[in-house]
Amino acid sequence: MSGSIMIGVDVGGTFTDIFVLDPTTGKAEVAKVPTSRPDQSAGFLAGIGQRVADLGTVATVVHGTTAGTNALLERKGARIGVITTQGFRDVLEMRRRDRPRTWGLRGDFTPVVSRDLRLEVPERTLADGTIHTAVDLDAVRAAARTLIDQGCLAVAVLFVNSYANPANEQAAVAALREVWPNPHVASSSEILPEIREFERFSTTALNAYLQPEVSGYLGRLETALKGQGFGGEFLIVQSNGGVMAVDTACRLPVRTALSGPAAGVIAAAYIAQTAGFPDIITGDMGGTSFDVALIAGGQAALAAQTSIDFGMVVRVPMIEITTIGAGGGSIAWVDKGGLLNIGPESAGSDPGPVAYGRGNTRPTVTDANIVLGRIDPDRPIGGGKLDVAAARTAIDTHIGAPLGLATEAAAEAIIRVANSRMAGAIRLVSIERGHDPKHFAFMPFGGGGALHAGAMLAEVGLSRAIVPRYPGVTSAMGCVIADMRADFVQTVNTLTSAADGTAMAALIADHVAQGQAMLDAAGGAFAARVVTVELDMAYVGQTHTVSVPLPVTITGNTVTPPTPQDIAVAFDAAYLRVYSRLLPGGVSRVLNLRTAVIGERPKFDLATLAPTTTGPVTPRTTRRVHMGGDWCEAAIYDRLALPIGTRIDGPAVLEQPDTTILVEPGLTGMVDSYGNVILTRTGAA
Repeated sequence: MSGSIMIGVDVGGTFTDIFVLDPTTGKAEVAKVPTSRPDQSAGFLAGIGQRVADLGTVATVVHGTTAGTNALLERKGARIGVITTQGFRDVLEMRRRDRPRTWGLRGDFTPVVSRDLRLEVPERTLADGTIHTAVDLDAVRAAARTLIDQGCLAVAVLFVNSYANPANEQAAVAALREVWPNPHVASSSEILPEIREFERFSTTALNAYLQPEVSGYLGRLETALKGQGFGGEFLIVQSNGGVMAVDTACRLPVRTALSGPAAGVIAAAYIAQTAGFPDIITGDMGGTSFDVALIAGGQAALAAQTSIDFGMVVRVPMIEITTIGAGGGSIAWVDKGGLLNIGPESAGSDPGPVAYGRGNTRPTVTDANIVLGRIDPDRPIGGGKLDVAAARTAIDTHIGAPLGLATEAAAEAIIRVANSRMAGAIRLVSIERGHDPKHFAFMPFGGGGALHAGAMLAEVGLSRAIVPRYPGVTSAMGCVIADMRADFVQTVNTLTSAADGTAMAALIADHVAQGQAMLDAAGGAFAARVVTVELDMAYVGQTHTVSVPLPVTITGNTVTPPTPQDIAVAFDAAYLRVYSRLLPGGVSRVLNLRTAVIGERPKFDLATLAPTTTGPVTPRTTRRVHMGGDWCEAAIYDRLALPIGTRIDGPAVLEQPDTTILVEPGLTGMVDSYGNVILTRTGAA
């Protein structure tokens, strides 16, 4: 590598965030630029260019991307084909016999690959792995040529029971590659060698759907970076909070869904743990959405399966994130029944909120904050000046007039509805999952999160809020913090009492060898390499499984085989932790084995981000701000200039280039030794 600088880049719906760190000096710089459409790479490179003139000095660029997520949500992936077992072409359309509206009899669903492009070939593998019918390779080649003639850019091979024996799929893929014109060939036994055909078929098909789009985007970025002198490592954030090499991301783009939000959660966990708060709830408020995650004991929960949209199921490990349409750019509107709504439609980065002056005429949450004086129109995020009069007119026209409210009352109503929706998302990940919010701190980040921190404390009962040093670019910072990670899964499907520990040990050893090879190929120095093993287990007769950490001893390439008793004890502990009771006489089974190989990347000392200024604190100015239902004269501070130990009592506004912190009456802000602002209710312990 030719330099030492590390750069994290998170592309959001409205802004592209840049975090630049020089580990040798501890100096950090941030930048926010509007996300470019339709090609996000332009904003990516423009943002880096604002802070780094010579890419030859950069050692690592880590990217949290929404390219895959957007392609799924907007149905803008590639035209793809499917080659599957005879009789199984409609699995993707039948799904789990679910429906878009639980209580309705109407609704439709269109899979990402149409029925005429889902072709069947003779082959059959039984559930025990026996090859009943060998795959007809001539039929595979003929199907491939048909799909090519139909303009397909990628193909997914989806054979039933290939998780039990991949031989037919592997032979089909080899035959396909003889005639397929590009590398975009995905097989279910490679993407997800796991039982349950719909989830396996869906994940593999979506992977193929994304391959041309994501690999093209990342390829353009990599070429552009190299063209500007970059010679370091280029890594991509995964949905599980780890990072992977670009070639892996191009092969497995389905693992980048929710990439950017995952990076934010990783950064939040590290910042909070360092500051002494292992239990937090994160709230990432960007321009389009509000993303919430719960972190207990410093660890974010991983979900084995996520539904990106109805019928679009992705079964890869992802950080559990709840997303609602309540971002700064979310549009406020009054429905036919006279009720005020926020989102899910967003103004995004272009045209953006009304005050941006780019053609939007419908008010957003940001416009409401501007009208209430909470955002300085002369110092907005991203630079420039905002049109307050236009924002007032939009709120009057679309909200005030229909509801019979004055401008400020209408703006405050928008904020209250947005706060209510955000509070609901926080309750969903805490109270509804058995967690008491008063034991958790709230970490708001994203460009708009800190404007709503006080409201979340009041509405949900959280203990305090921790506003990180650079909240507007927390996800970009997470890109720099995230570890390298490789996940593997294999169905074993056996009763616990009959579990073959030797076979499991061999499977774990194979996963570890593959993971270590991926870490070696990626290059870079790791502070440590860690292996975790989990089993998906349940009682016989149950559909849903629990994740069971399996303590195994791994020395070099040798794995000590677990015994059935080891597995049974681990299952009882995990089941008891989740459900607080065991089922007397219940017989347990092991469904899947999961292995994660993690290369821990060196972390930087957050204390280097702390303010170095000392001395008395004086406001830069004062401004009329609408808080607590009325106008008040609030002190305005430059947040980044506040020394460690500073106490600010509300009403006050703390401004910085990437966000604004609202300290409402009854709140107190304290600057800790890492530069975080800790918000508490006045008088609270």
